Amino acid sequence: MQSSFSTSTLKFIIGWTAVFLFRLIPFRPPNFEPMLATVMPFSKRYGPVGSFLFGFLGIVLHDAVTSGWGSWTWVTAVCYGLLGLAAHYFFKNREASVKNFLLFGIPGTIVYDAITMFIGPVFGHQSVAVALVGQIPFTLMHLLGTITFSILLSPALYRWVINNKSHELSFARIFVRV
Repeated sequence: MQSSFSTSTLKFIIGWTAVFLFRLIPFRPPNFEPMLATVMPFSKRYGPVGSFLFGFLGIVLHDAVTSGWGSWTWVTAVCYGLLGLAAHYFFKNREASVKNFLLFGIPGTIVYDAITMFIGPVFGHQSVAVALVGQIPFTLMHLLGTITFSILLSPALYRWVINNKSHELSFARIFVRV
């Protein structure tokens, strides 16, 4: 019997790569990124641990390659991990539909931005008032990205990656010829 880890490895790499490559596009609008929209379809299939790890490691790996690790890494990684965990329970008995991606994604983005807004005041000695005023356009752009990617990317990932058996990788098949 194959473990879900061995069969999900390639799918996780595809998901992380999609997010990573999109976030590297030059001149893209700030905070217009597909992380949550990618976490949601994965959370439908990979259980609480896999859902948490997809979000958490997606941020940790991205920061390791781009900006380096800092306090923001751990706050955002834990938040995306917890969003993955919450998405798992939200989607556990719901279908992976555009409607449900939006029903989870919009409030999830608002909660995420409300929490991560405090990175500046806590770690950067920024006033809460300045953080709040700056957070408004930041969150609007984040919501625009979440809505766009929940409509376009989440269903496509679910259909073409998560439910696609050809992307399942068994380490036993790689190392042992049957």
